[in-house]
Amino acid sequence: MDPHVITRVRTVVEAAAMTKAAFARSVGLTPDKLSKSLSGVRRFTSLDLALIAEAGGTTVDWLLTGTEPLRPALAARTRGDTAADPVGAQEVAARFAAAYEVLELLGRSAELPPVPEVDAAADRYAAQGERLAAGVLELLPAAELGTDELIAAMEDRFGVDVSITALPQGVDGLAWQADSFRLVLLAPTDLWTRQRFTLAHELCHILARDARSVVVESRVAPGRQKDLAEVRANVFASHLLMPARELTEAAAAEGELTDTSFERLVVRFRVSPSALAARLHQLGLVDAGHRKRLRALTTEACHLLAGAGDAYQKQASRASAERFPPRVASELYKAYLAGETTLRPLAALLDTDVERLHELLAPEPPPGNGIEHLEQQDAEEGDPVFQP
Repeated sequence: MDPHVITRVRTVVEAAAMTKAAFARSVGLTPDKLSKSLSGVRRFTSLDLALIAEAGGTTVDWLLTGTEPLRPALAARTRGDTAADPVGAQEVAARFAAAYEVLELLGRSAELPPVPEVDAAADRYAAQGERLAAGVLELLPAAELGTDELIAAMEDRFGVDVSITALPQGVDGLAWQADSFRLVLLAPTDLWTRQRFTLAHELCHILARDARSVVVESRVAPGRQKDLAEVRANVFASHLLMPARELTEAAAAEGELTDTSFERLVVRFRVSPSALAARLHQLGLVDAGHRKRLRALTTEACHLLAGAGDAYQKQASRASAERFPPRVASELYKAYLAGETTLRPLAALLDTDVERLHELLAPEPPPGNGIEHLEQQDAEEGDPVFQP
């Protein structure tokens, strides 16, 4: 066993507020086995290291290599009426960071595809957002896609993992990226048009590489941001979800822009009346007075009056349900089936009890894999395979 690994394990043991014997029992070892491992007579098994890392609040990667855990650097979108909790947001993101660390250590990180980039020749941030949206629209017709389809397209085309999961109060969405992953987290909500706009907003942060440093934002309201990165992200989202050509043609096809035709446009473009009215005014299709009146409508009312109440309810239901990145969860499960890890990393990602997950996914451990198999191995010999 690498003496540096033993030194780092000893650091964890010494930092614990308990005796060495109590620490040993807390990680499923006898005091004698822990002493032998710390003296180099017995090798720590990979399961030992996983449990020691968990007890010490660190990672197996740090025990093995000394590499510090990933520290979330976030771009966050928040509601202005509630104080944001950046520390809580980072704690949520850290759950996903642990999963990415495991995949990277196992050689299962995704190969990130190239993505459209900000046009450096555009000196105005609004112009950057507009041109960036145009580049994305060449690759996927965002305005024609339902939110589920848009999420799937983002994951496939741009390698952006998207999750709908509980976030701290006041936080609507987070974007975070590193060299080996791109991640967007969305808060569950029945305000599904807001969630859809947040999704597009956070995608801009990823593409513009804003999401490598902490940004806590006030409520997004087009035209009212002082942060230029927020201006760019809002313009991007507006142009991505309501492209000028498509919206102009759709409005022209409706003829006179009445309340009834406006309601149909809300349903077609899957945006809020407020966002649509602002975009129509920007394109010169309605005046300021008309825009103000249209903004007073609600998304639900537009759908009901347009005969699309079922579509509204389906969208609201999906936006309220938890969703985890399928690629990340799938790779962790494949790693478990291949005997490279236990179910613990997947359970941590899903924020569920590992025993419960074990019952759901693997009532009987795969042959040659699983915690039970590890415990049957020769404890004195140890196992060099990483099993977090």
